[in-house]
Amino acid sequence: MSGKVSINFPISQYRITLWVVAFVITTGSAIFQRWTGPTYPVRGKTILNGSEIKYELLRSETTDKDAVVCLNIPDTTIHGYVQYKRFKSNDEWVRISFRRENDKLLAYLPKQPAAGKLMYTINLIKSDQEISLTKNDPIIIRFKGSVPSLFLLPHIILMFLAMLYSNRAAVEALDVKGRAKKYMYYTIILFLMGGFILGPIVQKFAFGSYWEGIPLGWDLTDNKTLIAMLGWLWAWIQNRKGKTNRGWIIFASFLMLAVYLIPHSVMGSEIDYTELNSSPHN
Repeated sequence: MSGKVSINFPISQYRITLWVVAFVITTGSAIFQRWTGPTYPVRGKTILNGSEIKYELLRSETTDKDAVVCLNIPDTTIHGYVQYKRFKSNDEWVRISFRRENDKLLAYLPKQPAAGKLMYTINLIKSDQEISLTKNDPIIIRFKGSVPSLFLLPHIILMFLAMLYSNRAAVEALDVKGRAKKYMYYTIILFLMGGFILGPIVQKFAFGSYWEGIPLGWDLTDNKTLIAMLGWLWAWIQNRKGKTNRGWIIFASFLMLAVYLIPHSVMGSEIDYTELNSSPHN
């Protein structure tokens, strides 16, 4: 009787395991990108004269409506105000008081054109105590045009699938007998459709321009998309005509993951109001 132990790992189970690994990496990176992005709401809590106040402050809104600063504060003895001005402007701060509607304090920031930004602070008062929710770090909110779901949803789905197949290609490439090249092709196709066909359409609706990356500008979202695609095209070149260079597939996948982890909308489109003469209330 042999003392060796044989472990049978069905190929189907092996493939499922690789998909699970790729899915976990993709989902984790998507959540990280969302939570660390400049448009994710600012959440927190504070204490004012014995009352706990939880808040969630907007950092993104569409151009067709004013942005609502809403605080859920049942204590009717608490009131306050918001101060705002346009980002990258020579404006003076504008002060507006909260108005109460039942348990909520509401203030409205004037809508701005696409890529316009406002910066705002919040102060709350109870009796003789006054606190600032934002302290010395004003909240910056960016306005964007509404994007039809017909384009936005397929764009999001295709970008998620491109990242999923990218990660799948990487874990497949770790196996000498893996089918990494197959998943490389899927990644390139999905990324091309999501990032370079639907992506510019979404940006046109949101900010009025199809492309703001190199050579037209320095929009980080556009440029990181371009860098990731160049990585995959290089991996494709290195795996053409029967060649197998798994290392370049792994490199392209890690490059895509690295640029994908850069928060969305960082160094994105924005208006420099110092070059305009429009009113901050437009």
